[in-house]
Amino acid sequence: MCKECGCELGGGEVKLGGHSHAHGHEHHHHGDHAHGHIPGPVPGPLTLNLSRSLMEKNNRLAERNRGFFRAKRLLVLNVVSSPGSGKTTFIRETAVQLAGKLRLGVIVGDLATDNDAAQLRTAGIPVIQITTGTVCHLDADMVAKAAAQLELDKLDVLVIENVGNLVCPADYDLGEDLRVVLLSTTEGEDKPFKYPPMFHSANVAIVTKSDLAVAAGFNREQALSNLSRVSHHAEVFELSAKTGAGMTGWLDYLAVQRAAVTNQ
Repeated sequence: MCKECGCELGGGEVKLGGHSHAHGHEHHHHGDHAHGHIPGPVPGPLTLNLSRSLMEKNNRLAERNRGFFRAKRLLVLNVVSSPGSGKTTFIRETAVQLAGKLRLGVIVGDLATDNDAAQLRTAGIPVIQITTGTVCHLDADMVAKAAAQLELDKLDVLVIENVGNLVCPADYDLGEDLRVVLLSTTEGEDKPFKYPPMFHSANVAIVTKSDLAVAAGFNREQALSNLSRVSHHAEVFELSAKTGAGMTGWLDYLAVQRAAVTNQ
């Protein structure tokens, strides 16, 4: 996890909508610092927990995002998965099938290229690309800056397509209403056991590429059993964005969740 491995301390550059924003850790100085000899013996190595302060900062920003999005009456989804599970196609087909019913906008996070953003724009929806460079997740500050480039008053649903990664994004609250994790039939049934923090944190679990289940030798019963053990509180949907099978249940669920936001 990022808070253990420290990859969020690595800096790098975040390119957002064609503009660059420095992304690195901040140095907070509290009180006066003596720059002379420290009297007395030092009992051992001193540890400064930078990751704790960084996560606390992210959580504060996430709560600010959440309050802002709620004031805009937006339903906000944080869509996470491993690379290649079909996030982009799933989001694009969701937008296409909701056209005329709910207005979607998307923030896309990738280490490099804007390929996913270009694919999503074919659905006729507003898309903002965040290119993170070496950073393996989105954080609340990145999302806030990207959201500022969207006309949020013209949206009903904001979808955040996180960087393809089932590890580090689990730690980062972005201010979303729902965390949606995808499990592709081509990935195997044991993904929930391999990445329990992510699957346990999800509000919704989507079994994708159901049209490939037979060819991939996917054990549906075992996969659903694994999800029920790790993601026992999550709503589960089985679908194929390519064929449209199972999409109706997902779209109806979104409509109910959006209505709940507007009634808050």
